[in-house]
Amino acid sequence: MNSKIKPLTQYPVLGFPVNLLPNYTEGLLTRLHQGLGTHVVTLNAEMVMQGEQNPELAEVIHQAEFVIPDGAGIVLYLKLKGKPINRCPGIELAQSIIEQMGSEYSSDLIVFYGGKPGIAEQAANQFIDQFPSLNIKAYHGYLDASETHKLEQTLQELQPRLILVGLGVPRQELWIKKHRSLCPNSIWVGVGGSFDIWSGQKKRAPAWFCEHHLEWLYRLYQEPLRWRRMLVLPQFALKALISG
Repeated sequence: MNSKIKPLTQYPVLGFPVNLLPNYTEGLLTRLHQGLGTHVVTLNAEMVMQGEQNPELAEVIHQAEFVIPDGAGIVLYLKLKGKPINRCPGIELAQSIIEQMGSEYSSDLIVFYGGKPGIAEQAANQFIDQFPSLNIKAYHGYLDASETHKLEQTLQELQPRLILVGLGVPRQELWIKKHRSLCPNSIWVGVGGSFDIWSGQKKRAPAWFCEHHLEWLYRLYQEPLRWRRMLVLPQFALKALISG
């Protein structure tokens, strides 16, 4: 471990580690600038419950260097345990890092991987319009075997500084675990549906919903078929209340 980097403080949420930091963007930028390979997991209640049923996902979460409190349930759990912390949505953290790289006129490569054909490219173009110095390569999430091999070659040859993977949970976490060795000094972040929002294909919840920990409700309004996935939220809440 680099001697300039202090070990990150952690606290368990139903057995899964969460890093406690006053400013997650600054913490991740420090790792970026020092070339410390990092897997960022954006933890929410749904992922915790999935992790309890999926040992491979649980292992990835435990091994990640940077686990942020993405979901309102995680923040409320920590508050109940006397560890008040601000929520850090993964989409905001990733966007902050991209914008910082753009404002620094960095020519380091960024890779977007995931989403339907054209979406990641549209998202990349939105950032490049704001920060023309950005160097972003975009790939959709429906690559065939040959295209996937070419992507793997690109990662290994070009060593991007930042790799954003939008394949949904747990697929994106498992994909990062499988491919991290190709770029050991890179920052890897699972960003879910962020490309859809950055590209303008979907809208993020209005500020009021985000501020009141109701972003999940707005997403359910946008995508009613998510209701089955939302059933884990009361399960998480119950376990949080009865935990020691």
